[in-house]
Amino acid sequence: MDSNKTFFGHPRGLATLFFTEMWERFSYYGMRALLLLFMVATVEEGGMGLDEKTGGAVYGLYTMLVYLLALPGGWLADNFFGLRKSVFYGGCLITIGHFALALPFTETFFIGLLFIVMGTGLLKPNISSLVGELYASTDQARRDSGFSIFYMGINIGATIAPIITSYLGENINWHYGFAAAGIGMLMGVIQYKLTEKNLGTAGLETIRLSDPILQLKREKNFKTGLMIFGVVLTLFMSLLLARIISVNPVTIAKISTYAIIGSVILYFGYILLFEKLDKEESNKIKVIAMFFLASAMFYAGYEQQGSSLTLFADRYTDRFIGSFEFPAGWFQTVPAGAVIVFVPLFAWLWVWLSKRNLNPSTPTKLSLGLIFMGLGYAVMMGGSMIVVAGSKALPGWLILTYIFHTFGEICLYPIGLSAVSKLSPKRLVGQLMGIWFMSLALGNLIAGLFSGEFDDEAITANPNLLVDLFQGVVIVMLVSGVIVLLFNKRLKKLMGNIR
Repeated sequence: MDSNKTFFGHPRGLATLFFTEMWERFSYYGMRALLLLFMVATVEEGGMGLDEKTGGAVYGLYTMLVYLLALPGGWLADNFFGLRKSVFYGGCLITIGHFALALPFTETFFIGLLFIVMGTGLLKPNISSLVGELYASTDQARRDSGFSIFYMGINIGATIAPIITSYLGENINWHYGFAAAGIGMLMGVIQYKLTEKNLGTAGLETIRLSDPILQLKREKNFKTGLMIFGVVLTLFMSLLLARIISVNPVTIAKISTYAIIGSVILYFGYILLFEKLDKEESNKIKVIAMFFLASAMFYAGYEQQGSSLTLFADRYTDRFIGSFEFPAGWFQTVPAGAVIVFVPLFAWLWVWLSKRNLNPSTPTKLSLGLIFMGLGYAVMMGGSMIVVAGSKALPGWLILTYIFHTFGEICLYPIGLSAVSKLSPKRLVGQLMGIWFMSLALGNLIAGLFSGEFDDEAITANPNLLVDLFQGVVIVMLVSGVIVLLFNKRLKKLMGNIR
């Protein structure tokens, strides 16, 4: 193969997708570093002046929808747009959303969030599928290596973004930060179109019905549905802009929490009762349900990075380097940077342990993820005690917390993702992978609601409340981790031949 036509020995199309995803993550994490701080900042500071409960609910709904809309986004790609167009359309919607956030109006802020979640739902699941389509089914080793390179692009974008957007947003103007995130996504879209030819035929196919008449009918129904959706969305945005209607984010967030939990319970009940599973399949579905709970618990803690922990960084952390006070959002670079540093070490560790028959089982790794999360918040309790004593906490408290959280994610996320794909009956793999991502959506929503408890006035009046809030998370995470560990043998038995 001509070396001039490869990207680190991989198809040139990988470079197209690498930089598209890098800029998409730049836009997402850049915006996430600013979002809650902007909403709870006073109007005099250029913010929206929302209370913590409302701001936290909006944050939780936003991050929840980013994951939930990946399900319809994947379906639209499979059946109508194709992977390649879905990535392009998604990038365009995200860009529009960020530039709407760059405008200094409350109404355009919420419209911008809506465009971003719709765009991310189209782009995020389908760009990963495109990476897989670059390789032949027999080229498994290079395919795995290609995904590792792609994963690095994600973390490079996530590491760089907060440095730029937080400086602009917190030190100059919030909307400049949102605009910078939009420029990043725009750069990703432009380079995607300029180098799209490198993808070859990848991502062009869609699922088509064998009957051409039914296919035409399906396409007609889709266009009609898309038109109706566009009209409803336009009407909703017009009413919102005219301030004829208003929404209560806290109420919507609470209802959404119950709706997700209820729908997941009903789904697992349906699968176990009506899918005609054999005993082995039924046992594995029960394990997936347990993993769903562990994942939701974990991400309820992990996603505090953009909510309660960002508020802690902004209000209670000494951020001065000499006479320069660095932005609170700069802490958001730590998790992604820690992933880049520690993932190779953990990958080596699992192999080293496996050679000695000491590699922890999947349930054990999931329990370690929860325990590391609990340890991270135990560190935050220590930082909070400094605040109770009347001083601001040093940056090291947050940095160490984020490192523990990264250890936890390395143990839980890739292992859980792999386990669900292997435990699922073949006919249900897509559905159960969707359920796994719903656990992330639920965790994000809970994280947003929890951050609403970080009421500045209440904590100022009673600083011990800060310690109590983090202590509650420590207890939940450590107890959950220990429970998973205690059920380790039982879960391994239910998993059968899957390890």
